[in-house]
Amino acid sequence: MFPIFEYPKSGKRSIYTHPMISSDEIKSIVFGLGADNCGIASIDRFTSAPAGFHPTDVYSKCKSVVVFIKKMPSEVIMAENPIPYSHTADLLYSTLDQIGLNLCSELEDLNIHVVPVVTDIPYLQWDPVNKHAMGIISLRHAAFYAGLGILGKNTLLINRHYGNMVYIGAVLIDKEIEPDPLVTDFICPPSCKLCLDACPVKALDGVTVKQKLCREFSFIQHPRGWDIYTCNACRKVCPNRNGKN
Repeated sequence: MFPIFEYPKSGKRSIYTHPMISSDEIKSIVFGLGADNCGIASIDRFTSAPAGFHPTDVYSKCKSVVVFIKKMPSEVIMAENPIPYSHTADLLYSTLDQIGLNLCSELEDLNIHVVPVVTDIPYLQWDPVNKHAMGIISLRHAAFYAGLGILGKNTLLINRHYGNMVYIGAVLIDKEIEPDPLVTDFICPPSCKLCLDACPVKALDGVTVKQKLCREFSFIQHPRGWDIYTCNACRKVCPNRNGKN
């Protein structure tokens, strides 16, 4: 377990003035806030990010990206009724946003400048014709660059221990922190096409997802206004859904 910061017994936090904070110290804070795992990505790993979606396009002072994940309970995805999965996903987005907000507060107390990355909505980029959206940065790529897993053919992050049942949050910081190594010791099986074949609308090609096809089939809006996820076939059939322990 990573070391935990000790604050004065008076209860008043003092500003952390050490010239360098370590990766382990940041992770200690993140785990203390409730994340299941955490990784650090250096800014130089985002060279392939599309124009406008690089972390420095969001926050020009960014030098490292702190990425964290929460696992969805494994059996939620097996429920025949879509509400448990939809509601759990919404709760995880909110939880990750709260972890990010609390992490900002913790790091600012340590004299580090921080900008949170929204986990789901809102976002600016929206193509209504193709129903294609892009978050301010790609969280799944950020998680990959932070050594938290690989990207499967279903475009989902696959974590070694938690599988693809993970949701992702992140913050951008103005400090150069030692990055975590990329995951290289397991891959999406080259011959596996289970997720591609399982997609009812053939929205997956093994590299990306046609969001228009996916959204029109996988999401419905209840008359009272909330979104409901109606398909998770590509996540469900993945042989690495629950990870490799």
